[in-house]
Amino acid sequence: MTGRRPTTFKNLLRLAALATGAALVAGCGLVPGSTASADDDTVTVMTWAPEGTAATNMPGMPAMAQAYARWVNAHGGVGGRRLKVLTCNDQNDSVVAAKCARSAVDQHVVAVVGSYSQHGRAFLSPLESAGIPYIGGYGVSDAEFASPLSYPVNGGQAALLAGTGEQLAADCRRTVLVRPDTITGDGLAALLSTGLARRDRPAAHDLRVVEDATDYGAEAREALATASDAPRGEGCVAAALGDRTDTFFDSFRRLRASYPAVRTATVLGSVDQSVINRTGGARSPYEGAYVTGWYPAADDPRWRAMRRAVDEQAFGDNRIDPADAGVQTTWIAYTVLKQVIERLGDGEVSPRALRMTLDKGAPVTTGGLTPPLRWSYTHLSTVSDLPRLVNARVTFQQVRQGRLVATRKGLIDVTGTLSKTP
Repeated sequence: MTGRRPTTFKNLLRLAALATGAALVAGCGLVPGSTASADDDTVTVMTWAPEGTAATNMPGMPAMAQAYARWVNAHGGVGGRRLKVLTCNDQNDSVVAAKCARSAVDQHVVAVVGSYSQHGRAFLSPLESAGIPYIGGYGVSDAEFASPLSYPVNGGQAALLAGTGEQLAADCRRTVLVRPDTITGDGLAALLSTGLARRDRPAAHDLRVVEDATDYGAEAREALATASDAPRGEGCVAAALGDRTDTFFDSFRRLRASYPAVRTATVLGSVDQSVINRTGGARSPYEGAYVTGWYPAADDPRWRAMRRAVDEQAFGDNRIDPADAGVQTTWIAYTVLKQVIERLGDGEVSPRALRMTLDKGAPVTTGGLTPPLRWSYTHLSTVSDLPRLVNARVTFQQVRQGRLVATRKGLIDVTGTLSKTP
């Protein structure tokens, strides 16, 4: 990829300078049985994600981080050092997310790794002030793709929605997007519409819904009625509601018989193979649905190392589902961290040392789960609002006979599509 224009870089610095924050109690803690330490032979990091909330929850991410620490320490550590993982529950709340970041600063972590939070601006400001890198976030907020201290490993929600639009454009003359009525959800329709425009399809109908509803009957009926008005019956309904996607499709299923021609779609992270299995397999409401993801399918051999680590250190921990996109993202993020620390050799492992190593531009590999990753200035993205988007590749899949199968071979780069987003 080519370098950014000076005006865009100034905009990046402006975004990085945004300051938010507060101080309330957050659910932060250490790996069970450990304490924070300044020992030179110990590397301390943090992973956070929402747990126990009425909206999207990602308990598998901190659980995977803790399992990774146990696994890597049992096999010699990272670069000969012991890895210590602290965790924090951001509770899907911007104030608490900022508190998690302050806790990371107070605990002197060298990085925040493999985490999920919708509140990028809230948590990035404290991290930036302390110079702490944010490695491998889930990518749910645009701020993660603007901050110079963020090192994303996937294309985030932006790539998923743009890719979904591309995938649906072949079959859909009218598309309804069901998305949460939140700040994070506000940009999703434009991203999906940009993908649809690749084949001159009209913009998606933007249907906003309550994020933590327990029933979406009325919304499902509206979505189906709107999509069914498409020319020649080529209407589609796409949902991107995180944990509540399952709730929406349950309501959707009860009305689907009246609108048999309407196709469906969602994004990985909202639905994975375990969800399909749990909801009926080939009789699941997801049967036939198009799904866009970041990574190879869960049964791909490239995930064997992660599965071995889970079997060895977290067997029976039902928080960790190897098919979950959050768990997979955490694994990849810690793979990046390990490789970067090993490059430091006997040198100091500090936030500054990690940033300098990451910024040099040498490729970081992830065992084929992503393309080689680089975050140097010359490898920044051509997508003006998302300069840190160094991996905009996605996979196109569909649920057939209860299984997620690829509809196109390999990874599809949606950088060109994203660069046209208004």
